[in-house]
Amino acid sequence: MRSGSEEPVPLHEEFIYCCGAATHVLKCGPWKDLSKDESKNLPRLLFMIIPGNPGLAGYYRTFIQALYCGLNQQYPVWVVSHAGHCKPPSGMEMIEDTDIKELEDVFGLNGQVEHKLNFLKNNVSKDIKLVLIAHSIGCYITLEMMKRASELQVLRSVLLFPTIERMAQSPQGKLMTPLLCKLRYALYMPVYLLSFLPEGVKASLVRFALRGMKTCDESSITTSINLFSVDCIANILYMASQEMMKVVERDSTTIKQNLKKLIFYYGTGDSWCPQHYYDEIKMDFPDGDIRLCEKGLRHAFVLDASKEMAAMITDWLQDDLTKL
Repeated sequence: MRSGSEEPVPLHEEFIYCCGAATHVLKCGPWKDLSKDESKNLPRLLFMIIPGNPGLAGYYRTFIQALYCGLNQQYPVWVVSHAGHCKPPSGMEMIEDTDIKELEDVFGLNGQVEHKLNFLKNNVSKDIKLVLIAHSIGCYITLEMMKRASELQVLRSVLLFPTIERMAQSPQGKLMTPLLCKLRYALYMPVYLLSFLPEGVKASLVRFALRGMKTCDESSITTSINLFSVDCIANILYMASQEMMKVVERDSTTIKQNLKKLIFYYGTGDSWCPQHYYDEIKMDFPDGDIRLCEKGLRHAFVLDASKEMAAMITDWLQDDLTKL
C-alpha cells in the first residue's frame, strides 16, 4: 500500500492539557477533530501511536508520516505523548479539562494508562475503530487500556518491542534499576545546568551522543532537545522507575482474551525484552501472531528505521483493512 501523491503530508501539531498534564499531539492527515461534533465527516478508522519512554511525540513524526502515506492517506494517524513528556511552548495557557478530574498520579504508570483512555474519551468518537500501535512500555499501556476499556473498538493492536514483563530482570533493567529507583534525583542538577545552554549547543550535544549511528532521523535530534528540560526529564525518569517496579508478570489473561487482535514484534538483540521472552510467549501462545525481527532493528527504531517499520506494518494490516 503506497501513496501515489508527492504532495506534502498534512501534519497538525497541538499542545493540550489532558488530565491536568501537558500533552503533545501530532495528527497526520486532514482530520483535526474526531469528536462527535463532526460525525458526518469522520473516518472509519484511527491509527493511534502509544509511545515508549521517553514518550515524546516528536520521535514518531517520521513514523506517522510514513505510515499515513503507506495507508494511501486514507486514515488519520495520531501520536499522543505521555503526560508531562513534553516542553510546552512558552505562554501556553492552562485549559481545564471538561468532565475530567485531574489524576492523583498522572505521571506514573497507572496515570499514563488513564491519560490515554481519557484522551480517547474526549477527542475520538466511540464510532471510530482503532488500530493501536504501541512501542516498548506503550505495549504494557495498550494491554491495560484493552483490559480496562473493553468497549473500545480495537481492530488491531501492534506491539513493537514489547516491554510487558520482567523489566527489572532484563539485561538493561538490571543496569538501570538502581539508577532509576535510587539515584535519579542526582541527575536533575546536571540537567538543570545544561538547560541554560543555547539551543545550538544542545543540538550539538545530541548529535555527539548519537554519533555512533550511521543514519539518524533529523526529527530525533530536535525532539531530544526536550530532554534538557528538568520537568520533562523528571517525569520520564519517574515513570521509568515505576516500570522497573510494576512491570513484572506478563498479563497472559488479557493477551488470551484479545489474542486475535494482537501482533507482537520482538527484537533479536533487544536488551529490554531479550529473545527468550519471545521464545516463552511463543510457546505459551502458539496460535498468536508473534514475530521475531529478521532485520536487526534496534529497540529505539524511531531513531533510524521509522520508514522501514511503517512499511512492514502496512503490509501486516492489508487483510484487515480490505475487510473494512
